[in-house]
This record gives sequence, structure tokens and C-alpha cells, in this order.
Amino acid sequence: MLTGLFNYWVVIILMMAGLYVVMASRHLVKKIVGLNIFQTAVFILFISMGKVGGGTAPILVEGTTLYSNPLPHVLILTAIVVGVATTALGLAIAVRVYEAYDSVDEEDIAAMDTEDRRQESAVTTVTNTPS
Repeated sequence: MLTGLFNYWVVIILMMAGLYVVMASRHLVKKIVGLNIFQTAVFILFISMGKVGGGTAPILVEGTTLYSNPLPHVLILTAIVVGVATTALGLAIAVRVYEAYDSVDEEDIAAMDTEDRRQESAVTTVTNTPS
């Protein structure tokens, strides 16, 4: 019974691991890795649902009446390409953030932004003060 549901257990474990990494980590690159783990779990889920037990590829052959639907597999191939592009974009943005802030930690970046806003507001207050 459990061996028939093995793929779904793997999906659940990968989804929870990916979600945990995204929520628990402050490091931007680790968050991207967590999103990729979660995305892989979704791929496995769709591929597992698309497989029909005892089904063959949808090629007309005599004596075969049970076919697997190829659409989920094709959609996952497209999703993999989109996922690679999204990962590349996320990593490029993380590199730019590191160049701008010398950190990829969310709390450090937020603290630097807060300090910058505080300094800008102090400069604006000083320049707008009537003489």
C-alpha cells in the first residue's frame, strides 16, 4: 500500500522542506534554493498524476486500449524551462543586491534601508527648516 503512494510521500516531504527553507531562512540565495525544491515537488506531483498504471504511450498499436496522457509531461517540460529562467533571474537579482548592500541577508538589507530613510528624512528636515 505504501509503496504505491511513495511518489506522493516524496512530494509532501519535498514541499514541506522547500516551504521551511523559504520561511526560515533570511539568506536570499537559500530562499531561491527553497523555491526550487518546492517547484521540484510540484513537478513530481504532476508527473505522478499523469501516469496511468498499465498505460502506454499514445501511439496506436493493435491490442492496446489503455493510454497515458502525455499532456502533464509536456507541461512539466515547459515549467522546467520557466523555472530555470526564473532561478537565473532570481540569482542575478541576488548578485545585484549583494553589490548594492554587501549582504544578501534580509534583515541587514532592511536595517540599511531604514537607516538610509532616517538619514534622508533628517537631511530633508534640516534643508526645509525656515530661517
